[in-house]
Amino acid sequence: MTSEIDLRWMQYALEIAHRGQGAVEPNPMVGCVIVKDEQIIAEGWHEQYGQAHAEVNALTQIDSQDLTDATLYVTLEPCSHHGKTPPCSQAVIESGIKRVVVAMRDPFPEVDGRGISQLEDAGIEVTVGVAEDNAKQLNAPYLLSQTEKRPWVIGKWAMTLDGKIATHKGSSQWISSKRSREIVHQIRGRVDGIVVGHQTALVDNPLLTARPTGIRKATRIVVARNPNLSMDSQLVQSAADQPVIVTAGPDANPGYLQELRQHDVEVLTFSSNDSILTELLGELGRRHYTNLLVEGGAGLLGTCFDQHLLDEAHIFIAPKFVGSADAPTPIGGQGIEQMSDAIELTQRKVESIDDDIYISGIVSRRNSLDV
Repeated sequence: MTSEIDLRWMQYALEIAHRGQGAVEPNPMVGCVIVKDEQIIAEGWHEQYGQAHAEVNALTQIDSQDLTDATLYVTLEPCSHHGKTPPCSQAVIESGIKRVVVAMRDPFPEVDGRGISQLEDAGIEVTVGVAEDNAKQLNAPYLLSQTEKRPWVIGKWAMTLDGKIATHKGSSQWISSKRSREIVHQIRGRVDGIVVGHQTALVDNPLLTARPTGIRKATRIVVARNPNLSMDSQLVQSAADQPVIVTAGPDANPGYLQELRQHDVEVLTFSSNDSILTELLGELGRRHYTNLLVEGGAGLLGTCFDQHLLDEAHIFIAPKFVGSADAPTPIGGQGIEQMSDAIELTQRKVESIDDDIYISGIVSRRNSLDV
């Protein structure tokens, strides 16, 4: 049974782990606290990809202190292999700590229980599973990358009270408030890719950058079967400064695709129009992209929804009405037939942002990742 003391310290370790969001991917966010005599004597988190892990950052704060009676709390199993850094399991063993509490095992094939076994073989008492559900929620994108080999897909849209993302004439700027748009830029600044559909790219001519610049510099991605972006578009003109990927199906014009390449746009071609999105996500998974922000339009979000590829959603609802049966709604596609089968948004957060309502949460997937 998990003690209240262990749960309290682990919850704090999870809190500080979150500070690494956007800086550590494709690695997981990890937090660590070392407790002795009911006091935290050191803490650390994974701060930057390729740099020291949480356990090492905590242990380096301790100078020649006896840790025999200390407990180390860590949100993910200590690594047991030489990667970009030495194994954390060995650092913990050498510290003299005799008790370690782990929130969850690391499914990464080169770890996956080996770190825990190494600690136990060294005579360390190991408790596993404290606040495990919270740890899985924290690192859901990392876990998805390990199990499904694709990035975590975040859908974002702004809509009116009557559920429209533009008027029937296509006018959409601006639905949401300035503060809401600032939050979108913050999200852009921590993801690996920002994705829009071809029609959205044509109509809006977006730049798709984070302003101000965030922790990460996202690749801008246009999902198209037969792309026809202008060479004067903002995306094409800025491709030399920040990466742009455009997809293409089997019927795309080869001469046009070559012209895109000459403007520093990466073109990914696929043999079937029907599998472009899933094949794109597979390719981005191989490139270790962890988080993708899909900003529309309705067709692309609808495809993500229909193919069960939407993992998280951020929705900004403005107190406005525009009407019209012809005005677009956020999610197209085939959709759900029965209301009883409607997909729910879980782990919801609801905030008031100026006059807007901001709702975010996890899209229920009814599988092992739905924690």
